[in-house]
Amino acid sequence: MTARAIATFAERAGRPLLMGRCWVVSSGHSLASWAGARVLERGGSAADAAVAVAATLNVVEPHMSGIGGDLFALVYEAGTSTVWAVNGTGPAPLDATPERFRDGIPERGSLAASVPAAARAWDLLVQRWGRLPLSITLAPAIELARDGFPVSHNLATYIETYADVLASYPETARTFLPTGSPPCPGDVLRQPDLARTLETVAAEGVNTLYEGDLVERLTRAVLAAGGLLTLESLRLARATIVKPLQLAYRDWTICVPPPNSSAHTLLEMLGILQYFPLARWRPLSPELLHVMIEAKKLAFLDRERFTGDPDFVGPFPLDVLAPERLQQLAAAIDLTRAKPVLTTRPAREDHTTSFSVMDHEGNLVVVTASLNMAFGSAFIAGDTGILLNNRMTYWHLEPKHPNQLQPGKRVRHTLSPVLLTRPGERLGLGTPGSDAQVQILVHVLVHWLEYGFDLQTAIELPRWRHRGPGHESNWPHGSLDLVQVEGRLPNATIVGLQARGHRVERLARWGPIGSCQGIHWRDAERVVEAAADPRSDAYALAW
Repeated sequence: MTARAIATFAERAGRPLLMGRCWVVSSGHSLASWAGARVLERGGSAADAAVAVAATLNVVEPHMSGIGGDLFALVYEAGTSTVWAVNGTGPAPLDATPERFRDGIPERGSLAASVPAAARAWDLLVQRWGRLPLSITLAPAIELARDGFPVSHNLATYIETYADVLASYPETARTFLPTGSPPCPGDVLRQPDLARTLETVAAEGVNTLYEGDLVERLTRAVLAAGGLLTLESLRLARATIVKPLQLAYRDWTICVPPPNSSAHTLLEMLGILQYFPLARWRPLSPELLHVMIEAKKLAFLDRERFTGDPDFVGPFPLDVLAPERLQQLAAAIDLTRAKPVLTTRPAREDHTTSFSVMDHEGNLVVVTASLNMAFGSAFIAGDTGILLNNRMTYWHLEPKHPNQLQPGKRVRHTLSPVLLTRPGERLGLGTPGSDAQVQILVHVLVHWLEYGFDLQTAIELPRWRHRGPGHESNWPHGSLDLVQVEGRLPNATIVGLQARGHRVERLARWGPIGSCQGIHWRDAERVVEAAADPRSDAYALAW
């Protein structure tokens, strides 16, 4: 892919595009990327390294993801040139009903936690595609949890920001506020309870998280605090291998997880954009961003209509992505004017992590994992060290909605890893950002595919995010009809969006809007490229 000259100047962070010829890891933290590289150097596969990265992020980026949450993954099998999706998302507890939450679903505490299934996905990945025992794969995470690691400026800021929430729960306060105050950057944070849990998993297997003494201690703490995670509910946790949804874009095949992920909105946005002369418009131009925003609005309308747990609401209707329908949707977009959306109150911010791994055989794993909001439920379950998610806030409570809360049903997720393939080439990409995930990924992909930016530059370009009332994931729905943009976006673009009727809010120069990580492989040269987002602690390693 040849980069073309661009007339629009955008401030860069100065990070290089890393290149190698054997393997690559790109994740939300340098220590997690190191853990993946260590496992690859021990002879592990991309799946082994992905589990090592996920477990280590649980330790060093605890506010984003972990064993108490969920994940989706995409796996490219080099030997068969096949892409698979892994669904590692847990259901609502068996006692979770709309009547139980008639007064609303709490944002924090044990009652906000749904059944976590990330560990089930770890197990599935290594059983199907791994080569190493968990004792090797989990060793870096165990060491960092037991011996400690220096708190980054980013993590220190998160702990300080949410200190009052963390202080509300004794085990959480003991873990993240060990002196009674937030740690400073460079202070060493140790998590001995989590280390012991990971050691148990490494020795006895993932099933110990769902049966046996460990899970009994977890449920005892949750139930004592008023939560709903019973032993029977936790036994519902499962991970499954499913076929991804696909879309042809130019000469690429784009793969995303099917529902209960809402990643189909990414395919729908790109499918709509194919009918516009993107390459005629300048990168970051108001014309380009306008049609992206309008395509997002249309895709998110379909998410509200169709997306839920397919075991309860039936399979996703593939005619939503039919070319003739996408062309009709594109034709409905007015190039001169934004379609109005009714306003309501603002939504809450969510937190997630994403990473990509490729091994020396060309196998590729892309993972997006989450606790939902920063620090999830903020509830650490007893002496297990497990910080639980607060994914219950994603449920809808109105009758007949495809994402209406039902016991044992999996909630609609925003987790949206994406994997692109064409003969001899593939790209894995993911980002946190809740409802902004697919918007960020489309923005990066369009600038990479249509304009020839290298992956690091495409990731660093200033971003936008549309918040649409009635289309937010957290319940109750919130948000103004608002386009938020990073402060580095050219003034001419902001003025152009406003002239088309968009309400625009300028954020700081680097957002934050997501933290995108990606890798790109070309068979002919046997060259792999890695990019990591400067908006977080993310780093990539390549060899």
